[in-house]
Amino acid sequence: MVKLHLYLSQVILQRNLMSSKINYDQFKIVLCRTSHPGNIGSTARAIKTMGFSHLTLVNPKQFPHAEANALAAGAEDILANATIVSTIEDALKDSHLIIGFTARQRELSQEHKNIREIASELKSESHSKKIALLFGNETNGLSNDEVKHCHMLGYINSNTKYSSLNLAQAVQIICYEIRMQLSEDNAIIQSSKENELVTHEVQNGFYLHLERLLTEIGFLKKIQGERLMQRLRLLFNRTTMEKDEVNILRGILTDIQKKIKDKT
Repeated sequence: MVKLHLYLSQVILQRNLMSSKINYDQFKIVLCRTSHPGNIGSTARAIKTMGFSHLTLVNPKQFPHAEANALAAGAEDILANATIVSTIEDALKDSHLIIGFTARQRELSQEHKNIREIASELKSESHSKKIALLFGNETNGLSNDEVKHCHMLGYINSNTKYSSLNLAQAVQIICYEIRMQLSEDNAIIQSSKENELVTHEVQNGFYLHLERLLTEIGFLKKIQGERLMQRLRLLFNRTTMEKDEVNILRGILTDIQKKIKDKT
């Protein structure tokens, strides 16, 4: 009995240690162009109840606002510490993995996955990557410009005949699914990747560099330039790029540009 008691004590201790390793600080919730301040307050309350704390607002129509504080209902600290930026690039610059949430499948876009499937994949990703969960405007959702920055798209498996969800409701469901996956006993799966992963700011710099080069050589003029760049973003977003790899690619682009200048 004593041995059994010691064994059970060790199991409980191990589980408690595993739970303490769950790092919700790796996540941030990003709301784009939010129209109603009350939705910002309700979202703050939703994420705090799920254990998340980082909120970023991109061009909110009205914030700070008394209605946001009223609906936060105890999560005013989330609002007080919220980051407010004017561009999507500023919101995502330190993120390694960006997941946008949209109910509709786009014509040319990333793979569209159920949140439960995405949450399962995040068990290992959350140990080595800073993850942004991206939500669009209440009326129109994510714009095409916002979608292009995402590595993957997610959706909530709701009633196909009536899939409309309040913004804060959608955020809470998604945070809940992620919390449940990260809270499982087998959630601690250490990433084997030791190299420095690239942030969105660095990766987006590569895309802009590539676009400049393709413009210089006239390649984008031959075909639909915007559509091509979207395809190229999708191509590179399907892999987890490391900083050294991006530096190599940008070095190649720079050398090509130098060769072009030397010939002119």
